[in-house]
Amino acid sequence: MKRIGIMTSGGDAPGMNAAVRAVTRKAEHEGLEAYGINYGFAGLLAGDIFRIDSRTADDIINRGGTILYSARFPEFAQEPVQLKGVEQLKKFGIDAIVVIGGDGSYHGALRLNEHGFNAMGLPGTIDNDIPYTDFTIGFDSALNTAVHAMDNLRDTAASHERTFVVEVMGRNAGDIAMWAAVASAAEDVIIPEKDFDVAEVAAKLKSSRARGQKHAIIVLAEGVMTAAEFADKLKPYGDFQLRATTIGHVQRGGSPTAFDRVLASRMGSYAVELLMEGKGGLAIGIQNNKLVTHNMLDLFDAKHEPEMDVYKVAKELAF
Repeated sequence: MKRIGIMTSGGDAPGMNAAVRAVTRKAEHEGLEAYGINYGFAGLLAGDIFRIDSRTADDIINRGGTILYSARFPEFAQEPVQLKGVEQLKKFGIDAIVVIGGDGSYHGALRLNEHGFNAMGLPGTIDNDIPYTDFTIGFDSALNTAVHAMDNLRDTAASHERTFVVEVMGRNAGDIAMWAAVASAAEDVIIPEKDFDVAEVAAKLKSSRARGQKHAIIVLAEGVMTAAEFADKLKPYGDFQLRATTIGHVQRGGSPTAFDRVLASRMGSYAVELLMEGKGGLAIGIQNNKLVTHNMLDLFDAKHEPEMDVYKVAKELAF
């Protein structure tokens, strides 16, 4: 093996650049060459590939987003399209590839692996919804952005005695919501993994106000419904001075936290080590602060299991 390709695919996440840097520098440290692939699998098909070295990877560890850009490319599920991508890898002399992204990106990586190019998957998504890893690259950064926003909202909620329904990202996972709820001392949290009763939420709000707490923050995971929809469901139960706020894509941007930078660096370096051992078709994760690998196929049949003890703490400490 002489050349390793690197791509970022799917939604961007803070820390992706740190992973790109780690793969590039580790490859050079081992006497290998790294090649960046712009725009994910779409860029692979188009041959948008370039030599990436330590100079290119300088000063990117602190940058959000991805210098390799990203794009969704569902057409890569078709074998003729995959084979065109394989021809591009051969054209540039790339022997193996590291794909940084979510579950959709892993499907593409596995297809390349099946066509003879060892592929490693790094979990790059703010949603933290990849099985067999405690944390994904970008989750901690997105979480901190959400908590900062809720801290600011707490000030205005207290000033006007309002109840804010705050919608956070996470796709169909409630990880950002429940972790942010604990960190921001939210009065309630609603996630896709747990049923909820609007009447019960309203009763807790009324009880809280009766005890002198005139304002509240309810954290809502986007996989449940929108903040505006949830606020509309609450309105018939009383005048809570409701405001619906969606934090939105600001959670996907910004400088990655130290945790995400270190996590991405560890995973990127480990990916190169595994490729040098001739391994492929693996997804790298972290469990109990130890780097682990699982067959990519296993991830497609598994389900993300959130840390429900965090949800338990959020509910017990609320109201």
